[in-house]
Amino acid sequence: MANPFFQFKQFTVWHDKCAMKVGTDGVLLGAWASVQDAHRILDIGTGTGLVALMLAQRSLPDAKVIALEIDEAAARQAKENVTRSLWKDRIEVVKQDFLSYQSLDKFDVVVSNPPYFVDSLSCPDQQRNMARHNNSLTYEKLLERVADLLAEEGLFTVVIPTDVADRVRTIASAHSLHAVRSLNVITKPGGAPKRTLITFSFHDQECVVEELLTEVARHQYSEEYIALTREYYLNMK
Repeated sequence: MANPFFQFKQFTVWHDKCAMKVGTDGVLLGAWASVQDAHRILDIGTGTGLVALMLAQRSLPDAKVIALEIDEAAARQAKENVTRSLWKDRIEVVKQDFLSYQSLDKFDVVVSNPPYFVDSLSCPDQQRNMARHNNSLTYEKLLERVADLLAEEGLFTVVIPTDVADRVRTIASAHSLHAVRSLNVITKPGGAPKRTLITFSFHDQECVVEELLTEVARHQYSEEYIALTREYYLNMK
């Protein structure tokens, strides 16, 4: 039986009630997304609450994090994880569909590890389907709503499959969101990137493109990956 929780240096994430467990995509997003000078942060599709907790750990002491989750069981578990954490007063888990979410105040930072299996077959588990497939939250709808909620100087960071990165950039540009930073993630030496993280801004400027190799050999992390995640993983010194 899989471990029902994942222990980080400063918090524990229980994920036994969530369709999508703690994984590399979420850790990369939580560690790489910029939160510099951010006072209001929105995590779309928080799942276990992992990314919200990671961002709270390294953001300003007065930064407020809203963690949105549409699935009831996942939202409940995220609330439990947040309640056990050092940042329970700064993170609010909201059980709501992002497409109907409203906020009077804009956000300095918006992040999302969205459902992305656009063309894959659905699995029988409805909860897992909702977490993995973007039938209800398409990239078009995601970016349209992000543009409405993001502050003028704000940043939106998303982790997506590399093969849809160009399409997502095109959709974003239709909403005046421009890629200013991207990270292509490679899991083994000589491999092609399978995941890309992109940060968007309303300001059009040259995009800084970076590359990250996560493992130099099986279960042997690269120095770059260790440097990025050492503040979170227990085994990263």
